[in-house]
Amino acid sequence: MTAGRNVAKLAGAGLAAGVVAAGLAVAPIGGTGMAIMAATDELRPVELKEPPLAEKSTVLDASGKPFAQFYEVYREIVPLTDVAEVMKTAIIAIEDFRFYEHGPVDIQGMARALAKNLSAGGVSEGGSTITQQYVKQVLLNTAQTSQEKDKAIEATYARKLNELRHAMWVEERYTKDQILEKYLNIAYFGAGANGVEAAAKRFFGVSADELTLVQAATLAGAVQSPNSTDPAVGKEQRARLLERRNLVLDRMAQLGKISQSEAAEAKAEKLGYKGVPLPGGCEASKAAYFCMYVRNEILNDPSFGKTKTARKQFLERGGLTIATTLDPRMQAAADKAIKKRVFATDHPVAAQALVQPGTGQIKAMAASREYGSDKNEMSYNLVADVAHGGGIGFQPGSTYKTFTLVAALEQGMRVNDGMTVGAGYRASGYSSFKNCKGQPIGDPTHTVTNDEGSGGYKTLQTGTWGSVNTFFLELEARVGLCETVKTAKKLGSKRADGKPLGEFQTFTLGINESDPVTVASSYAALAARGKYCAPMAITAITDRDGEKTAFKPACRQAVDPEVADATAHVLSGVFTKGTMRGVGGIGRPAAGKTGTTDDYAAAWFAGFTPDLASAVSIGDPRGAQRYKLTGVTIGGRYYSLVAGSTIAGPIWQETMIQALKGTPATPFTPMNTARFGGGEPPPAQETDEPTTEPTDEPAAEPTGEPSDEPSGPPEEEPADIPLEELTDLPEEGR
Repeated sequence: MTAGRNVAKLAGAGLAAGVVAAGLAVAPIGGTGMAIMAATDELRPVELKEPPLAEKSTVLDASGKPFAQFYEVYREIVPLTDVAEVMKTAIIAIEDFRFYEHGPVDIQGMARALAKNLSAGGVSEGGSTITQQYVKQVLLNTAQTSQEKDKAIEATYARKLNELRHAMWVEERYTKDQILEKYLNIAYFGAGANGVEAAAKRFFGVSADELTLVQAATLAGAVQSPNSTDPAVGKEQRARLLERRNLVLDRMAQLGKISQSEAAEAKAEKLGYKGVPLPGGCEASKAAYFCMYVRNEILNDPSFGKTKTARKQFLERGGLTIATTLDPRMQAAADKAIKKRVFATDHPVAAQALVQPGTGQIKAMAASREYGSDKNEMSYNLVADVAHGGGIGFQPGSTYKTFTLVAALEQGMRVNDGMTVGAGYRASGYSSFKNCKGQPIGDPTHTVTNDEGSGGYKTLQTGTWGSVNTFFLELEARVGLCETVKTAKKLGSKRADGKPLGEFQTFTLGINESDPVTVASSYAALAARGKYCAPMAITAITDRDGEKTAFKPACRQAVDPEVADATAHVLSGVFTKGTMRGVGGIGRPAAGKTGTTDDYAAAWFAGFTPDLASAVSIGDPRGAQRYKLTGVTIGGRYYSLVAGSTIAGPIWQETMIQALKGTPATPFTPMNTARFGGGEPPPAQETDEPTTEPTDEPAAEPTGEPSDEPSGPPEEEPADIPLEELTDLPEEGR
């Protein structure tokens, strides 16, 4: 009687093991019973593989406050000590009232189930203990395919026997309290809530340790058939749940856990289901675009899993605590400044990123439209590149002139070195510009102009302050297109769509679509005296076991510190003598550059202090070249045209003032005048003064580079346009 001895052992009570053996042996289909009876000869503990439960991951801002979460299933694991006693009492009363008295199998329950099964001619009642139910839930959660899931819940004696073997192992390995804790955390209660903590919050808006008698009885009643009693579905399901709740209350009174009067009083109460919304993903976060950036950082990093599927499971099932660089005060400042000037209902959208110099930490990401799929919302990340859930971006215009300025200073030019330029620029030949492969790509067939017609003698300073296109094309020809491209790359410049930077004659006029995070990071490097740090959003990840992995900034010295100092010196004049003089500064040392693309297709401002850098873009996501920023109403105000200093500049100004409030003003390191001061004297009859009207005019698209397409998700990228089909050439960048 090996089977009998094993059954007696697992029963854990001095009752007739033959009853259980008989229960295992009886099957509704002839022949199966003999097979099951034979199987009882091997009824012994079998290890249950218990992979970690899927648990939500929480994202924290820099102050440690949660602002987003990721999850595959909504679950929050809690210890048994954080579950109300009345909840433990209710679940045991209705599911397994002898839980603390029997072993893996309740002999009395098995005998009762056997009698019902015999009369029904099949398996109509399982008589499962809480331990067996836990085993069943583990097997169900482990199942990968629909066939495996069906097998985990099929009503057969073979499945029950398998449960018993695993239950024996579980009872040998854990205490009763540990088993109850595991069961309460794995059980599904309905309404999308997995585990008692999630259920308490979803059903009643309280934590598991705050559950009342009525609430506990409701949850205890839900676990038997969570789908048919799901209160989120409708009235019929809520009515069933009410019946189950009252059944639990009656059972608790019958067992003497509560009095009859307490049961009657509780049964008189309404169901009380609140239907607290499930925690949302990024779309429900107050920092949705930052949330998207964090998500994509993990999904794109092989160190978090060999495949994207593995990384997704790591993020959505791992129960992680993700600490980030998000500064809630700076986020609020950016949100307020943008929404004050650009409405969500406007066709053009504004986007802004704030980056800390010297670390690359992204402090805020804001946009004029919320993230989501509803009307006036955006379904992709307006602030970031394609790799981080963004679109193809907008041409940054004259913000790219800064790279040419840096290249000139690196080659030994002084801030007052200059040249005489005309109102228009035409390359002298194809070899006037060569890309980094040494190929001549100059275009002597078209003329690039300054919109205001300004020309004359311009220095590095006055040419920058006035943002003179013809000057910067001449300067780029002098320092070399490839050297300018290399400088941009050293400072982190890249296209938003992930393609290689287009190396065209008009590179300096900002014809490569980019995003605010990338541009702000480039300018942050200048603020940090030439130290470029890759954009950083995550500072640490702590797993469910408390193991913490910290992340450090990824920085390198990209530019000579003194070159960066001289660049900051020149760009500081943009606020007082250049294209931002009508807007003004921020009451502390600051530097920056406006940018407007061809025919006012998009507008930018990028700038920095030693403590913070930021970039703001404005463009129409329906297609920047097709829908220009001319004759438009933005933020309730009509604009005949929108340049970099029109809206982007004021947004940058207000954001920086508020974001840096309370931060002591830090001066820039003074320019080394011995190295960069002075310069060539201007030719006779020429002046070295800034133009009367700054000529920071639109930068044109490059030959061979399309731009008249939506700046939306990557699947909307434009097709390449053959050279012969292009007629528009760059005019000027503001």
